[in-house]
Amino acid sequence: MPSENKRWRIGVIGAGEWGPNHVRNFAALPGADVVGIADLRQERLARIKLILPGVATFSTASEMMATARPDAVVVATPTMTHFEVVGQALKAGKHVLSEKPLCLTGAEADELVTLAADRDLRLMVGHVFLFNPGILKIKELITAGHLGRVFYLFARRTNLGPIRSDVNAVLDLATHDISIFNFLLDSVPVEVSAVGKAFLQPGIHDVAVMTLQYPGDVVASIHVSWLDPKKVREITVVGESRMATWDDMATMGPVTVFDKSVLKKPREYADFGEFQLLAREGDVALPKVPREEPLRMQARAFLEGLNAPETLRSDGRFAAAVVRVAAAINDSISIGGAPVKV
Repeated sequence: MPSENKRWRIGVIGAGEWGPNHVRNFAALPGADVVGIADLRQERLARIKLILPGVATFSTASEMMATARPDAVVVATPTMTHFEVVGQALKAGKHVLSEKPLCLTGAEADELVTLAADRDLRLMVGHVFLFNPGILKIKELITAGHLGRVFYLFARRTNLGPIRSDVNAVLDLATHDISIFNFLLDSVPVEVSAVGKAFLQPGIHDVAVMTLQYPGDVVASIHVSWLDPKKVREITVVGESRMATWDDMATMGPVTVFDKSVLKKPREYADFGEFQLLAREGDVALPKVPREEPLRMQARAFLEGLNAPETLRSDGRFAAAVVRVAAAINDSISIGGAPVKV
């Protein structure tokens, strides 16, 4: 097992939207040295040098890995390239933190997971909301039984843009909420159904509404859109005892717990066995949630996972399950919303 005091040499592949954020966060952590950045576009590499002056930059990933000799690489390239680039890094003997989703199909995901396992390499995927303090608070409430048995979950993730041309809103947006639901419930849906529409670009769905059936008769629904007037990032969890919401846009605090439920009481003056359902209204609480950048927490968790592989929260197998769910959702959309087994 590597020493906990090891300083890991980190390379970053892709200096577009997210690459610079990874550079900034790893450069700030005591257990890491950012030793090289690779991108095809020189203007992006020039911007990186403003963040980390003196860092070595390269035009190709292979040149960066061979020359800078990182122990691990961050893959922050377009989704369509993930399978090839992650595979290249693993074959070069590098641990990998990849942006989500890991790839496009379950078969590709399985191949990458096997590749990492065969070489005893860590493969983690940046499902960054698993490191969001508000989501972690919701997880804590569920695990402690504070909400009681979970009945259903609902997620809404909308905005006017940014509009992508490489993947649809399911792969771009819904994979966040799929990963959150799988994390909160410690399970994977058994069946999904979805409808989606491509209003702006042929074949690329801007809007999708989906239903996920989890084990234990738990149902979840997700609404995602690039074509909405309001930016919304929220989740509702309804339990038998209490209900909770997470709102990433909230100013007072991201998590609210509602001491609300439905009571089942015998009806007065009714036949034996008849019950009435009564809504119970209680207090509303805003639990304290620490504030820390989720991407910084994710970077720290990756370094911890390099030292202790069993601690990886969003490892390759977890990410592969998310890929399978997203693929099933897109299959359902293509056949008009019919249910698809995961």
